[in-house]
Amino acid sequence: MSPTARTLRILAATAALLGSAAGWAGNQMYEPMAASVRAALHAAVSDAGAPRLMIADTAEAERWLADMSRRLERRIPDANYRRELLTTVHYEATRAGLDPQLVLGLIQVESNFRKYAVSTAGARGYMQVMPFWTEVIGTSADNLFHLRTNLRYGCTILRHYLDIEKGDLFRALGRYNGSLGKAHYPNLVRTAWERDWSWTNPQLVANITSPPTQ
Repeated sequence: MSPTARTLRILAATAALLGSAAGWAGNQMYEPMAASVRAALHAAVSDAGAPRLMIADTAEAERWLADMSRRLERRIPDANYRRELLTTVHYEATRAGLDPQLVLGLIQVESNFRKYAVSTAGARGYMQVMPFWTEVIGTSADNLFHLRTNLRYGCTILRHYLDIEKGDLFRALGRYNGSLGKAHYPNLVRTAWERDWSWTNPQLVANITSPPTQ
């Protein structure tokens, strides 16, 4: 192999690596929407309520938080920040009618939990939100690198795509990634969701599997 060919090969491999590290949601597309839809999305991203775990049972909420925090420790060493992130993910996902575990899987694929990740197309933050969304459903002052703002936008957008696709998650994820109809991205998110972030209350499992007392 000539030195020139070797150099080009190295540059191509480096570009591919950087593209992968920068996130997947590079092609979220602006689509015209009804004024009522835009108003509803604007209301959704304007929420000012304090994020909290949307789990009624306090003990179960703490179990979820401790388990998810343990799984996230390698990527985010700061325990307080992990709790803030997880609490906000749970709140924003649940508020949007999404499974928080799914959102964690999506974040892993999109940014690998890097707050300041930027894709080659300019998508930003944890959930790799394209900047045009701030003009469409928010305000130009919205900072997509802000933890809660990014998660609120990302969850609202995925919910919007789910509504468009009548609950078809495969197609909604394709829209989120800008690869509608292709299996690669939806399969990546589903794999991360099921492999790394699935969760069942261990106390409930114990109650189900234990024989009844006599």
